[in-house]
Amino acid sequence: MIHKTAKGISIPALGLGTFELTGPDGTAAIRSAIEHGYRHIDTAVRYGNEAEVGQAIREAGVPREELFVTTKVWFDRLAPEQVRESIDGSLERLQLGHVDLLLVHWPGTEVPLSETLAAFAEAREAGKTRSIGVSNFTVALLDEAIDACGAELVANQVEYHPYLAQEKLLASARKRDMLLTAYQPIARGEVFKDPVITRIGEAHGKSAAQVTLRWLMQQDNVLAIPRSSRIENMKANFDIFDFELSAEEMAAISGLDRQDRKSDFEWAPEWDKP
Repeated sequence: MIHKTAKGISIPALGLGTFELTGPDGTAAIRSAIEHGYRHIDTAVRYGNEAEVGQAIREAGVPREELFVTTKVWFDRLAPEQVRESIDGSLERLQLGHVDLLLVHWPGTEVPLSETLAAFAEAREAGKTRSIGVSNFTVALLDEAIDACGAELVANQVEYHPYLAQEKLLASARKRDMLLTAYQPIARGEVFKDPVITRIGEAHGKSAAQVTLRWLMQQDNVLAIPRSSRIENMKANFDIFDFELSAEEMAAISGLDRQDRKSDFEWAPEWDKP
């Protein structure tokens, strides 16, 4: 497993997204992923499955120090006291003493960012999280968080796949010793229909999803958290460390960008222009 590091925090580069993995089936899927080698598990209060994630971790029997667990605070809970309540609730549902990364799930507009991030830093100092970060932040919001608020952010989790370039965010992350975590990395399965990615996969004996995840793994400062409920897909997504894409193949995949955003909501910030 490849690890990538920012601010002295080492994170498994390939993680498991757990959105919609709920109930007994969700617990079983997450436990199976851990048993098959996943060590980076991503959840959120909003997903409603922190209890399932915690149960899967306990049932898998992997030492806690080998796991990297991320959770998130929803954008309507960003006042300092709400942040404290959110992280305490997360730890109770997970039945963990701490998480490894705590993220602002989406930027809010009702609470000054400085107050939110001060509460996040307080949680880190209290040992409730090893590190802090953000999700769905633009370059301007990162500038505000870091330059204006002095936040020591480890990661920015955003939508990133071959059809949505994130060059400005990547440049900002690299400049600031941060990681960019790609969610929806296979574009909701759209890569399976792509002739360029399929052709590259055939050359390596790999699927389009495996090629896409490998493309992400070979980029500096990039992590990926594909989500799947089927263990065969989880295993296949993990089987990407035995081949390497050429510079030409990397460029061909990067050239597929068409600014096709899959996740956009009324509460989203004004996105960076390409």
